[in-house]
Amino acid sequence: MCGICGVAGGDGAQGRELVRRMCAAMVHRGPDDEGSVQLDGVTFGMRRLSIIDVEGGHQPIHNEDSTVWVVQNGEIYNHLELRDILVTAGHSFTTQSDTEVLVHGYEEWGEAMVERLNGMFAFAVLDRRLRRVLLARDRMGIKPLHYAVDGRRLVFASELKALLCDPVLRREIDPVALDEYLALEFVPSPRSMVRGISKLPPAHTLEWFPGSGMHRLHRYWAPTLGEDEGDQPAHSVDERCEELRAVLRESVRKELISDVPLGVFLSGGIDSSAVTAMMSRLGGDVKSFSVRFAERTFDESQYARQVARHLGADHHELTLEPAMLLDLIPQLPTLLDEPVGDASIIPTYLLSAFTRRHVKVALGGDGGDELFAGYPTMQAHRLAGFYNRAPRLLRKGLVEPVVHRLPVSRNNLSFDFRAKRFVSAAGHGVAERHRRWMGSFATEERTALLSADMRDVLSGGGQMRLENLDGADVRDPLNQVLLMDMRLYLENDILVKLDRASMMASLEGRVPLLNNDFVEFATRLPLNMKLRGLRSKFLLRRALRGILPDSILNRRKKGFGIPVADWFRGPLKEQMRSVLSPDRIGRKGFFDPAAVSLVVDDHLAGRRDNRKQLWTLFVFELWHDSYSAGSRG
Repeated sequence: MCGICGVAGGDGAQGRELVRRMCAAMVHRGPDDEGSVQLDGVTFGMRRLSIIDVEGGHQPIHNEDSTVWVVQNGEIYNHLELRDILVTAGHSFTTQSDTEVLVHGYEEWGEAMVERLNGMFAFAVLDRRLRRVLLARDRMGIKPLHYAVDGRRLVFASELKALLCDPVLRREIDPVALDEYLALEFVPSPRSMVRGISKLPPAHTLEWFPGSGMHRLHRYWAPTLGEDEGDQPAHSVDERCEELRAVLRESVRKELISDVPLGVFLSGGIDSSAVTAMMSRLGGDVKSFSVRFAERTFDESQYARQVARHLGADHHELTLEPAMLLDLIPQLPTLLDEPVGDASIIPTYLLSAFTRRHVKVALGGDGGDELFAGYPTMQAHRLAGFYNRAPRLLRKGLVEPVVHRLPVSRNNLSFDFRAKRFVSAAGHGVAERHRRWMGSFATEERTALLSADMRDVLSGGGQMRLENLDGADVRDPLNQVLLMDMRLYLENDILVKLDRASMMASLEGRVPLLNNDFVEFATRLPLNMKLRGLRSKFLLRRALRGILPDSILNRRKKGFGIPVADWFRGPLKEQMRSVLSPDRIGRKGFFDPAAVSLVVDDHLAGRRDNRKQLWTLFVFELWHDSYSAGSRG
C-alpha cells in the first residue's frame, strides 16, 4: 500500500523536485519507505506502507536489464500464482514483493497483463524500450489515481492534493464538477473538482508517449449483470448458496495474504459479519474493531458485539463521544482531499486510527450493498412502481399533503425524512429518481442555488454528464440502479471514504467482497437472487444461515452516520452560519447568497430537514477555503 506519483516530459530537474514535493504530501499513505527514479525524461516516486516483503519490497522495482520500471499502490492477491507462471516462462525475481509480478507480467503480456490481475491497485509502468508510460487502475476503483495532461507533460498521483503541488497546473474550480457534486455529493470520475485534473476511471489503462505527448485511454473490463433466470441455467437456491459460501470463503482467503498483523472492521451488519465469519472459519485469531456512538439512534455496536461473541473474535470497541467527532471538522479538507458530502468519513477515520493501534491491515464489508441490492432505495424503486400506478387524486390529494406535513425529526434515517424524499422523487424516471434519493440537490434546486455566473457557464454547454455506463447491456430498471450504485456511489463515495480515512491513519483497508471472483459471481446472479419482492440481499442472507445469528441476518440496514442535523442546530450552528454567511458566499461567487440563506433558515427553524444539503455546502466551503489557501501559498 503506497502513494505513487510521477512526471513524464518537461524539465528533468523540475520533475525531480515536483516528485519530491508530491511524495512529501503523501507521507501518510506510506510512512515506512520512500523511493524514486528518473530515466529518459520520466520521474517516478512513491511512499510505501510495507505489507508484503517488508524488507525487500522497496520501490520503484525494475526488471533484469532495467528497461521496465514500476511503482504500485495496492496489493495483487494472485501474485503467487502469476509468479509461478512467469518463472516457468523464464523470468527471474529478486524480491518476494507482489509489485515485481507487475514488472515481469508486463514484459510477458504487455498492457493485457491487467486482465490477469486480481487485486486492488493503481500503478505506473515505464517502458524504456517502447518509450511509453502506462497507468492502470483496478476493476472497481478501490485504489485512486489522478492525472493531468499539460502540454507535452503527464503528471499523476494517488491524491489530488499531491498533484496540486505542481505550480504549472491551473487551480480553477470546474463548474460542471461543482454541479455534479451538488447533485450527487461527490464528483464522479473521470472529472475532478479542479479543471484539467482527471481521475483515471476504474478498469482503465492510460498509455502515454513522452515523445509526442499523446495519450490513449482503454477500458479493459466491465461488469455483466444477470437479468433473470430465463437468461441462465436453472439452479436451486441451495446450490447457489453453496456456490456463494465457497466463493466468499476463497475471496476472503486471498485477501488475508500479509506479512504484518491484520484485523477486520465489524459493524454488525451482514456484509462485515460475513467477512468476519469467513476469517474465523479460515482459522487463527480474528481481531475485530468497531465504534460505539453516544447518540442511540446512530449506534449499532450491540450487533457488532453479538457477532464477535458468536464467532469468538477478539473484539475491540472505541466509544465515540460527540467532542471526538466535532474536533475533526477542521481536518475535513485534509481527510477528504476532494469534497465528498458523506459525513461518515469522520467516524471511519476514527475507527481506522483506532484499528491502526493494533494492526496494519483491516478487511471490511464494503461492496455488499451494491452487489446484492442492499440499499433501501432498491425497495423504494420497486415500491415506486406501485405508487405511480395509484390514482393521481390519491397521490396528490391525500398521500403527498399528509407526508409533507409530517413533523421534522432529527433521528438517523427517520420516517419523515425517508417518506418526504420518496414522494418528492417517485414520479421521475429511474435515473433521476435515484439521483434525487441519493444526492442532495435536485435539478431545480441547483438552478436556484447557483449564482448567475455559474448558471451562465452551465447553460453554455457545460451541463452535468454522468459517466457513460458502457460495456453493459442492462434492460431491467433495478439492474440499472445497481449499475449506477457500482459505477457512481461505490467508486466515488464509499471507496473514496475508505481509502482516504484508512490511508490518513496509515492503515491498509481491504474489501474482499470486491475481489474479482466474488464480483464476477455476484454480478452474474439473476436479480431475484438479490432482491426478492422487498427482501434485500436474499441469497446472501440465505447462504449465511447457520453461520451468523438469525437476529443479524434479519435486522434492517442501518447507515453509518453522525448527527449532523442536531449539530447544525447546536454545536456547529455558529460555524455553519459563518461559513455559509451571505457575505462569504457572495464574495466567492459560486452560489446565490439568498438561496443558501433559505436552506440554512429552513433547517434552523425546523421547517425542513436540510442536513444533507447543508453538509454538502458546508464541506465544499471548508474544502475551498483550504484549497484557496494552498493556491495563495
